[in-house]
Amino acid sequence: MRVKNVWHVISLLVLFALVLSACGTKPTTPPEEPPAATEAPAATEAPAATEAPAATEAPTEAPVEEVGGFQIPEIEEGKFNVAFVLIGPHDDGGWSQAHYEGLVYVQENVPNVHTAYIENVPEGADSEQIFRSLSRKGFDLIFGTSFGYMDPMEIVASEFPDTTYIHISGYKSNTTNFGNLFGAMESMKYLAGMLAGARAKADGNPKLGYMATFPIPEEIRLGNAIALGMKKTCPECTMDVRWINTWHDPIIEKEAAASLFDAGAQVVFTGADTPAVADVAQEKGKWGVTYDWSGSCKVERCLTAPYWNWGPVYAGIAQGLIDGTYTPGWDYFDADTGGLGLFGFMEGEEPTTGVQDLPPEVIEEVRSLLAQMLAGEFTRFDVFSGPITDNKGNVIVPEGEKFSQPDLDQFPPGAPGLECTYCMYWWADGITAELPSLSQ
Repeated sequence: MRVKNVWHVISLLVLFALVLSACGTKPTTPPEEPPAATEAPAATEAPAATEAPAATEAPTEAPVEEVGGFQIPEIEEGKFNVAFVLIGPHDDGGWSQAHYEGLVYVQENVPNVHTAYIENVPEGADSEQIFRSLSRKGFDLIFGTSFGYMDPMEIVASEFPDTTYIHISGYKSNTTNFGNLFGAMESMKYLAGMLAGARAKADGNPKLGYMATFPIPEEIRLGNAIALGMKKTCPECTMDVRWINTWHDPIIEKEAAASLFDAGAQVVFTGADTPAVADVAQEKGKWGVTYDWSGSCKVERCLTAPYWNWGPVYAGIAQGLIDGTYTPGWDYFDADTGGLGLFGFMEGEEPTTGVQDLPPEVIEEVRSLLAQMLAGEFTRFDVFSGPITDNKGNVIVPEGEKFSQPDLDQFPPGAPGLECTYCMYWWADGITAELPSLSQ
């Protein structure tokens, strides 16, 4: 999959991401039986979130030291100690909350484990200090949950060979103690695109919007997956794109969503952390598609939410390291692992108001494809199978061909020795935006 050395363009983009990350000083809370909390600063007690996996006690406060304004938790001797570094608050209603609930799952399902987390850690030098401090404390396994943590984790991993580091997203691994982990969210975005296209068509306004974060292959990949799904149910639909250059900023997210709605979009997707897009849709009488967390789709005008279920994935890695059966590398999971979901369509969930009155054949097709994904019969490579045409009329993937992993992950030409054939620097047919510049 992804390799350690990557072309200079991606490096520039990573640096771009690093300087734009949110700052802030938040406490660390090493939980014993951690629930999903609703207030980011809480270190001792917080009410349980109403749509999160329930736990009975709030995280307990442990002796800590401060590094760069962040409190570093202590390990618990005799246990397998796991730390999570979060880009946003652990109750952000999106990306970081999904990871926090993964931590809760590990704490509750892996024997003899101790978990801790630090939230609101900016990408870049601050995160490098945090990873190094956690390593010095003696944590056995450290998860870094944002793209811009990649290079700092790689540096620290070389200094602490007895600690395992797992980076979420990105593309680097040393195949010993520093691994890459991500999942095929493009599959869920594709299904959500089908629903959004059908919704826009039914409403008589065939326009969608996509609020993208940073110009990296992941965000272009997910936008293209949305558009491919959209075209399946609404061939006449188009999709506009706004780049917001942040992972977590509720104000900027609301402003960008409003901009897309005001420009004519009937349904707007977010690639960022909070449910802001659905809140704006509620105000505008249109539709929003939230992301990341199963509890993010709360308001009536939320159409659906592609979301992560990190717990089983994280628990499998932690147990595998304890047992000596897991080796860090490039770990990219599909829907059949249980690590991905589409709100309204998973077991125990009901379709939202905006989905219930869509044409029955659309709902049935989404259910059928989802069932195939959960059974491992329809993968991320099937999402990106030919024929695929870009928004300039060029054939990107010929009929009968499919993407491979390097094509999903990389801008052209790809990493040396793992070059991509089709690569992820194009917009699918129906997207009206220009590609982001790859020049400095």
